Amino acid sequence: MAAPRHRSGRRMAAPEPDPITPAVLLTGVGKRYDIVSAFAQHTTVVAVDPNPLAPAQYAAHHRRAVPPIQDPGYVPALEALCDEFGVGAVVPLTDLDLEVLGHARVAGRLPAFVPDPEFARATFDKYEAHLLLARLGLPSPPTVLPGEPVDSYPVMVKPRQGSGARSIHRADDARAAEFFVDYVKEPTMIQRAMDGPEFSIDCLSDLDARCLNAIPRTMIESRGGESIKGTVIDDRELIELGRGVVEALGCRGPCTVQVFRDKEIGIGITDVNTRFGGAFPAPMYAALQGRTYPELIVRMARGERIEPHVGEFRAGLTFTRYYWQLELDPELEPTGRDIVVPPGPPAPR
Repeated sequence: MAAPRHRSGRRMAAPEPDPITPAVLLTGVGKRYDIVSAFAQHTTVVAVDPNPLAPAQYAAHHRRAVPPIQDPGYVPALEALCDEFGVGAVVPLTDLDLEVLGHARVAGRLPAFVPDPEFARATFDKYEAHLLLARLGLPSPPTVLPGEPVDSYPVMVKPRQGSGARSIHRADDARAAEFFVDYVKEPTMIQRAMDGPEFSIDCLSDLDARCLNAIPRTMIESRGGESIKGTVIDDRELIELGRGVVEALGCRGPCTVQVFRDKEIGIGITDVNTRFGGAFPAPMYAALQGRTYPELIVRMARGERIEPHVGEFRAGLTFTRYYWQLELDPELEPTGRDIVVPPGPPAPR
């Protein structure tokens, strides 16, 4: 594990895991170094990812290769890691294995912080998610499949599955919508283009599907569908909407609800990701002491029952994100060397 840095830029020793606290297993860690390192401050972290160069695995205490998600050996491999390291919580950082982990949780095979498999399946398909939200009486923008009548333009042509704002196109008329439906080489849907500000609500639920907190933030700037600038806001309508969504869906663990406030139709939910969202720093900074989402998950892994504290956070904090890198030797082990000391704020006086 690459050692963290002091604000001065000097390397510090990696935190020693607490042998009593259950470990956390993070799947599909990818580039989410921020999430992995946050968990590693509180317990032993085991990271798995199919890509041997996934940078976030180097923030964990242990990194392991496992079979592909579709492989029948995927869940048994995770079970073996849980036994080996005393894992008390399995938390996915991608959409791809949510349903698989949901089945494993229901079967009692993995302590996975995920919703039931039917909800994981529905939220992975954006059109199915729209139908589900409508059935539950939750606001979703007008959405149809290609070939069905469209009430008004402009619209957004979106893949039914996918993340990171991949292959999403605005169409100002029927001709453009038809073109983009044909251009995107996968199943699509057509959704009203929302005219108004965009927000995300970062939520966390316990294993009884009670919402513990819901923290809204603005979307000042995004790249590749991931927020890189935003401000935490105290918006009671959004807080209650976040609570309503995750409890209606029976979410367990983290969930990010993306919404717009349209000038005509008001609030519309455009995406529900039953995992940590891209702007993980926002709820980390905003949470009160001892109540960051990684801390709460670790406490729940110990068997502690957390009381809901919805709406209790620090509003007005803004985050702005940047990128960094790791140098690896020929065996893909971190060298512990950086070409430039990472910039950062001065040490506290």
